[in-house]
Amino acid sequence: MQTTPARSSRIKTSRRRSAVSVLGLKRATSSPSNVSPSKRSLPTEESTAYDEDEELDDLGIVASLASDLNFRDVPQYMEYIRNRMFSDMPEKAGMNSTRITEVLNFRKQLPPFVTIAHVDALSTSSTMIEREIAELAKKGVVRRVTIPHRGVGSAAVGDGIASVREWQALVRAHDGLADELKDKYIRLMDANPTSTTVPGSAFTPAEIAALTGTGLFTSITTLNTTASAFFASPGANSLSAISTSGSRHAAGSLEAVGGQHATQHMHGGTSLSSRAPSTGTFSFSLPHMGMHIKLLVDARNHLLSILKKARFKAAPLGVLRERWDGGVAGTGSAEREERKKARREFVGVLPGRTKKWKQFYGMRFEWILEECVGAGLVELFETGSVGRAVRLVS
Repeated sequence: MQTTPARSSRIKTSRRRSAVSVLGLKRATSSPSNVSPSKRSLPTEESTAYDEDEELDDLGIVASLASDLNFRDVPQYMEYIRNRMFSDMPEKAGMNSTRITEVLNFRKQLPPFVTIAHVDALSTSSTMIEREIAELAKKGVVRRVTIPHRGVGSAAVGDGIASVREWQALVRAHDGLADELKDKYIRLMDANPTSTTVPGSAFTPAEIAALTGTGLFTSITTLNTTASAFFASPGANSLSAISTSGSRHAAGSLEAVGGQHATQHMHGGTSLSSRAPSTGTFSFSLPHMGMHIKLLVDARNHLLSILKKARFKAAPLGVLRERWDGGVAGTGSAEREERKKARREFVGVLPGRTKKWKQFYGMRFEWILEECVGAGLVELFETGSVGRAVRLVS
């Protein structure tokens, strides 16, 4: 008989091989022949017992995340995506009423917009989806939204679609626009159903200022390409210009008091640039698009950072979901929770203390995973041992 050395800091026994005795025989309890057929089952996505020091097997790429969903058209994809973006508010959220109201209001303010990448992740043919979007755009059912300088190709977070009916309803319900301007904007949308841009000469400078201020237009010619500037609050760039102008220009000059932005932040004032003829080009946009894009970019980066911490830049789907949720109490099986409580082990935290709720307002793991798959940032594959797994795309 030969004995094996005890566990130590130098000698590590693989968990997968721990079921094999020193004689090379499997233990009776682990033999498939000793398990009743009713208890045999393949590992599921929820399986989390895997060795992080061993690379996961690859039995094939998962082509579609929703192959079992029989969608008939693009509007059904859009409705499905928008309705599943956030988790329901838990009973014991660990948040006060002010924070709960803030979360609900944030969700309500997001525009009716979905990225093309997300639709592609759920579809079986991106070419077919593109053709259908083009047809629906001509009929005035959906409209393409393209915010420039927000990624390239499938990873672009500013490339998506929105329902024309909901879009125009937002315009008509906006209190900050005159009825004449609302009608003019909607007529322009209807007259150019497939165009994502409009020349500035189609509106007066005052109208352009009002539409860009409400987020219904985005300037292409003067858009700052830095993400920090785009995600800043309205007027942040001009405030920065005013704060630094005094030390850079001669006293008594217009530039010393902010230049063209000098009157923008006075009560009732507007930027001097808005008085000049509008000769630039503008993109059709939706209110609060900046909020949506920033949330999406931050959520993508967080999911990728979780995978980057894994040794092989991959993790089973169940493990990745647990880490996204932040180890919230009550998300595991009741039996496992009871065993942890009996051993006085950590059983999880309240949702309000996790990044999922503090930073991402309860965004579902499945939703952001679909976004990353459609953008080509990650891919799913079958392991055969711990169900589906996710890995970074190099």
